[in-house]
Amino acid sequence: LLVSGSNLDCSRFNILAVNPWLEINSQKDMVYLTCQGQTTQIQQDVFFVIQRLLDRFKISELSSGISFESGEFPIQSGLFGYFSYDLKDRIEKLPITCIDTNLPDLCLFAPSAILVQDKKRQQTQLCIPVLDSKTDTGATETYLEKIKNQFWEKIKVQPKLSSFSIDNNGFASSFTKQEYINAVNRIIDYLKAGDIYQANLSQRFETGFKGDAYELFLDLFKRNPASFFSYIQAGDHTVVSTSPERFIKQNGRHIETRPIKGTIARGKTKYQDQENGQALSCSIKDDAELTMIVDLMRNDLSRVAKHGSVVVTEHKRLEPYENVFHLVSIVEGELLPGKTSVDLLKATFPGGSITGCPKIRSMEIIDELESIKRHVYTGSIGYISFHDTMDLSIAIRTAMIYHNTVFFSVGGGIVYDSDPEKEYQETLDKGKTLMESLSGKQASEKPVKVKAWADGKILDQDQVRVSAKSPGFQYGAGLFETIKVSKGRIFFLNEHVDRLNHAWETLFRKVVPDISWKDVIDLLIKENRYQQKELAVKLILAKECKKNGKDLFLAAFVREYVHRLELLGKSGLDIVTYPHPRVSPLADFKTLNYLYYERAAEFARLNKSDEAIILNPDQTVSETNTANIFAIDGKQVIVPQSLHALDGITIQKVLEILVCKGYYIHKKTILDSEICKLPNVILTNSLMGAVKVLSINGEEIKHEQGICSMLNEQLSLQL
Repeated sequence: LLVSGSNLDCSRFNILAVNPWLEINSQKDMVYLTCQGQTTQIQQDVFFVIQRLLDRFKISELSSGISFESGEFPIQSGLFGYFSYDLKDRIEKLPITCIDTNLPDLCLFAPSAILVQDKKRQQTQLCIPVLDSKTDTGATETYLEKIKNQFWEKIKVQPKLSSFSIDNNGFASSFTKQEYINAVNRIIDYLKAGDIYQANLSQRFETGFKGDAYELFLDLFKRNPASFFSYIQAGDHTVVSTSPERFIKQNGRHIETRPIKGTIARGKTKYQDQENGQALSCSIKDDAELTMIVDLMRNDLSRVAKHGSVVVTEHKRLEPYENVFHLVSIVEGELLPGKTSVDLLKATFPGGSITGCPKIRSMEIIDELESIKRHVYTGSIGYISFHDTMDLSIAIRTAMIYHNTVFFSVGGGIVYDSDPEKEYQETLDKGKTLMESLSGKQASEKPVKVKAWADGKILDQDQVRVSAKSPGFQYGAGLFETIKVSKGRIFFLNEHVDRLNHAWETLFRKVVPDISWKDVIDLLIKENRYQQKELAVKLILAKECKKNGKDLFLAAFVREYVHRLELLGKSGLDIVTYPHPRVSPLADFKTLNYLYYERAAEFARLNKSDEAIILNPDQTVSETNTANIFAIDGKQVIVPQSLHALDGITIQKVLEILVCKGYYIHKKTILDSEICKLPNVILTNSLMGAVKVLSINGEEIKHEQGICSMLNEQLSLQL
């Protein structure tokens, strides 16, 4: 969905594109084409593939009966989606030293129906591409009627929207304030050394996200209907963008870019608003920034434009938006004969206003200073048609929702006389609308951050630090306990602490630290206002490199806990056998050396299960990757015998309960092929309590009604 949200002269059309018949994704040097449910993988330059597709499905004005170059009709058929900033690495040879997002570099869709609304003429037109021109007229008319009816029926249905929310600890940034200021100073050093004239630096904000991404889109539109407002549903991720900046527009041979440089917050009063606008218009710094980027974009356009055709038709125009003013220029030109939309894109991508000048060196510095790939941020969103039109925005003020996380970036251009403090504040001004929308409050109201306890101090959880030289970090030389808390009641704390202390003394031959963990947990609950919440508390003891006279890292973390069955919407768990047996005396303890169990969990997920059975070297059952396992057959409780397995607190309590109720315990070696024949197979851990196993390796487990409920009720009574 591409919406022209403002009344500015670049905001004329609203476009809805649906039901793609072709999808294109790329990651690194691989391109994936999906058509009619079949995916083809190609090792090829993605721009070459796009050009071939544009050539294959090219539409002429003669065949369409529409004049595209007039600008009166933007698109009849083509490709919609995004080009991530990281596609720069497919155009130029650049260093890659920041963390990957594991998202596509490019995501484009060819829709089977496009609805175009012209705000200027107040007209709406539905476009349905017919792929096979050889089809007889009658069949074509039948096809068009079918797609048209499907389209209108679909958009008549009112969407059932749900709300959205973010984590209550607010936004985590890729920079602290001081780190961002230090990075600005680093760029200024590069400027003084003559490496660059300007570079764009951004910080990335991230938080958990639940709910409806389209509701976020609607909320943002109400708050800040920008010129280039877009919503992309791309399978496992969603993009919501409220960008003020046009990157490239093409109508036939006519081309245009509208770089933005210079930002100032809107005033709180009419007088202050006018004063701020005037200050931006008169800013020598912002004038220099914009002029530099205009020159850069002129040079980029000149690589594919007719000699002498590239002109600045408007310079330093003041444009008002909801929270800020921007300075905008318009650069136009005429595309050379033989040059295509793809040639134009490669010559200009990514936009100079969000990289810097000179572009390549600026991008190298950005990669050096920013820790995470930008992905769609400062890439482009829009369409490339099959008839030589294109309109792409610069993806700023843009949020990505992926795997229950929302992230977005905000940045600014740094020049020789930049004030680092003001540059940092400018990023917050630019991100204000997104932050307000996501948090459901005014951005000035800082969200409460989750507190943690570390080395004797209460800190914001995201500010807890461990040394890079720590054996706990480097080798997993540490221990942890996970404890359930329900409305202030701590489940079996003494037993967990005893196990933690015993493990510490056994493994590290060290004196157990004298900590009152109950007081620590109570303090965390109070500091986070979690008195009425269901919680998971994690205690950590780890070896530390000698610093400040200590060689131990101690911490306690707390998070809200939702029972796993509630999250899954199931009555029990399906489990599968992990094919790699484990032999390690470390299995007796809850160490931070946890990679084996993480891999087992991933194996279970890939096999559409919830837990993985861990085997002993003799192929007998030990436990699962997060729980102890046992079965109840009549009055006999069968517990797998294992040389090395965690002595679970919850299973100890459960076995005590069962003995009191007349059951007898039988510990024995048992194969996974044998345990799946038994009834009432149950998993236990500190957070879940007792949970029934629905299936093992695809074989259904029979259960008597009420056993797990009885056990969980008795566990609660034992507190």
